[in-house]
Amino acid sequence: MSRRVQSRWHRPVLAAVLGGTLAAACGAPGSGEPQPQATGSALTAAPTCGTAPVTLKAYFETGFPVPKSLTTEFTKQFPNVTWDIREDQFAVITQNAPRVLADDPPDLMRLPQVSELVKNNLLKNLDEYAKLFGWDQWPPSQLEQMRLAPGGAVRGEGSLYAMGLNFSMTGVFYNKKLAEQIGMAAAPATLAELDDALAKAKEAGVTPIAQFNGGATGGLAFPLQDLMAAYGPPGPVNDWIFQKPGSSIDTPANLQATQHLERWIKAGYFWKDVNAVDYATMMSRFIEGDGLFMFNGDWESGNLDKQMAGNAGFFLMPPVRQDGARAAMSAPLTFGISARAANADCAAAFLNWVATNAEARKIGVEVGGSHPMGPADAPMPAIAPGTVTESTLAAGAQIAKDNGAMDFIANATGAIYAKSWTPNLQKLVAGEQTPEGLLKSVQSDYVSQVGGN
Repeated sequence: MSRRVQSRWHRPVLAAVLGGTLAAACGAPGSGEPQPQATGSALTAAPTCGTAPVTLKAYFETGFPVPKSLTTEFTKQFPNVTWDIREDQFAVITQNAPRVLADDPPDLMRLPQVSELVKNNLLKNLDEYAKLFGWDQWPPSQLEQMRLAPGGAVRGEGSLYAMGLNFSMTGVFYNKKLAEQIGMAAAPATLAELDDALAKAKEAGVTPIAQFNGGATGGLAFPLQDLMAAYGPPGPVNDWIFQKPGSSIDTPANLQATQHLERWIKAGYFWKDVNAVDYATMMSRFIEGDGLFMFNGDWESGNLDKQMAGNAGFFLMPPVRQDGARAAMSAPLTFGISARAANADCAAAFLNWVATNAEARKIGVEVGGSHPMGPADAPMPAIAPGTVTESTLAAGAQIAKDNGAMDFIANATGAIYAKSWTPNLQKLVAGEQTPEGLLKSVQSDYVSQVGGN
């Protein structure tokens, strides 16, 4: 899934940048109200993009339309702002984020794991913006995963260093026509029912699971984390991702989850070439009908409503544990502002606009299929009944009700995805790794990367 890092930005920088002084006559995007001028090094009012020409330099993830859809709408509303956008696969961004932020800092960047970036002083502290824009008044759970204690040692508390374009969540998509072929009239309500559907699909000659696991991004981390959510509570997994002292991924519940994934592998429920399949290929095959289930995120809901209109369903992984609560990978689509950004104030104004502007929130739902960030009383865009987007938004509400949000296990350290989860998952597929060995290897790599735990 990785590809060569591009050596230049897609479009040339077109205009001068904003300094610390902001134009007084232009209100915050979407507000329609004038803002007082900020002077000196400290802001005295919510920042804006002013009225003079400004080009925001951005580094986005390839294959996800939400950020570019938002930037297009932002420029439509504020023509003085243009964009210089570079794109790469998430694995490439993960590996190169420190170098890019240090050597060629964008104003706005899709972020992988943030702790090490904060430790190295590469991300801007957003506390001042949070105060001026009122982000601190939003539901605390929206921002928790983007807060870091002093020095970036522990996540979940402290200062704010990133913001989300929306609040995404993963689960299981399914092809309704293929489900009908195997007699699956409704989404599986238990893990046993899911296992039964997988076996029936295999017997009927239907690929049970469409998944990617190629290159530097082990896509089997998606079903693995869903299985972790089924077998155990999210708290210990989040503690590990947030680098809480003494935390471990090598737990009895996670071993059960990894053993269950291995059973699916040995049963032939994935494509034979799954270790060579990248994300884009997975999506193409699933949309074309090659796969009953796909473990993926609600960011594809809008796409599937267009490409598979009426034929895509979604459900959360059924729990095994006795409390019956649902859990899932659920986190903001995280973006940060470089500590050396030339247009930090304008970038912050954009992030606030994404969460508060009616048209931006509509894009977040219709294109991204995800719940927008923002105030608790912010209006939700209307959703067409019977769509997969309606299902993913309802599932997100269920995760919030059950307090079941988990960050992505690939975000525990900057290197853990490409250098530990991915090779170990690929070896599990090849029969060269065991569930026990996988968890012990990942935990050992984690300890070495966080400097002891």
